[in-house]
Amino acid sequence: MAALDRAFARQLIDASVATTAITAVTSPIKCRLYTSSGTAAAAGTEVSGGSYVSQTVAFAAATNVDPPVASSTTSPLSFTSMPACTVVAVGLYDSAGTPRRLWFGDLAASKVLNSGDTFQIAAGSLTCSLA
Repeated sequence: MAALDRAFARQLIDASVATTAITAVTSPIKCRLYTSSGTAAAAGTEVSGGSYVSQTVAFAAATNVDPPVASSTTSPLSFTSMPACTVVAVGLYDSAGTPRRLWFGDLAASKVLNSGDTFQIAAGSLTCSLA
C-alpha cells in the first residue's frame, strides 16, 4: 500500500518542513476491508455484516531497501465469519476516538467470499512504502 490518506499526507508534509506539528498516531493500528475502493480524499465502502470487525495489525520497523522505505506486517490477519461479499481493498486506521485513516490500497486481486468464510492476509504481505 503506497497510498496515503490526503489529510494524513498533508500532516506529514507540514511536519517535515516544520510548518506545524503532526498529531500523533494512536495505536493500535486497525486494518479494515472494503467492497469498493477509496481515493486519497475518501474511504470506499467498508465491509459490514456477519462477524466482520477490523483487526489489529502490527508492522516491523521500516527498512532501507527498494522501495526506499518499507514496513511489512509481522503476523497474519484473519477476518472470520465474514458476510457474503467481494473484498477489493484495505485501509489502515489509528485508534483515536475518531479513527484517522492513514493508508489505503486495492488488493492485487479481489476476493469473493461466501457467508461464514475467513479472509486472511499473510504475514509480510501487507506493506506500506514511500516510493
